[in-house]
Amino acid sequence: ISACEKGSEWEKALRLISMMLCSHLELHTITCGAAISACEKGDEWEIALQLLTVMAENTVESNAITCSAAISACEKAGEWQKAVQLFSVAGKNKVKLDTVTFNAAISACEKGGEWQKALQLFSMMVQSQVTLDTITFSSGISACEKGNELQKGLQLFSWMLQSKVEPNTFTYSAAISACAKGGRGAKALKLFRTMTASKVRVDTITYNAAISACEQAGEWVQALQHLSAMVEGQVEMDRITCSVALSSCENSDEWEKALVLLSTMMQSKVKMD
Repeated sequence: ISACEKGSEWEKALRLISMMLCSHLELHTITCGAAISACEKGDEWEIALQLLTVMAENTVESNAITCSAAISACEKAGEWQKAVQLFSVAGKNKVKLDTVTFNAAISACEKGGEWQKALQLFSMMVQSQVTLDTITFSSGISACEKGNELQKGLQLFSWMLQSKVEPNTFTYSAAISACAKGGRGAKALKLFRTMTASKVRVDTITYNAAISACEQAGEWVQALQHLSAMVEGQVEMDRITCSVALSSCENSDEWEKALVLLSTMMQSKVKMD
């Protein structure tokens, strides 16, 4: 079953669990955990929950690993309410909740646009003295960005740096996007410069946020510089990238630059609307 989990073969893992039950072999936490993890990797959240029920029916004790895998399966499926419910049940059952468990629940709330619930879990994590890592802060900052809570997002980012937790691409992208959405273009560009100086990988989402910040600040030259950097770094451009850059040129009356940009979009096979 562990081999099936590592190979993302959730169907085979389930067949083996069924064979164990039919043969009246005793199920163990590790066995069920591997099967649930296989379902999580296979995006089968409902089956993962069914396995938790099987565990309860066979008096198999849940642990942080089984709960984390099930919560993560719900998170991937966008089932944030199920994820939070599982998290709550795990706490009531005295399961020792660790960083991975909290992260899965916070990430589920972040993806579901439930920034307040995400921050509640974040606070609970701090109170429980569970270690905060890059994923924790990144999910919290992204939740604030989606909820247009710029100040809270920046506070989390500052806290992250003070805690000497290294930001990654996702962290910076969320913080820069939050600043751009909140009309703090200068702050967004400062973060972008810090990101590149720290040699953190810059992706399409990050560039989009930075170009949007340039548009707000009227920095069309810098916007085009970012586009050039995307081309040189072979970072994929999408419709958002080009729309924001075109808007920047339009607002600066740089119609010639806009035409060059359109040509670049066509060469890069960006789908235009």
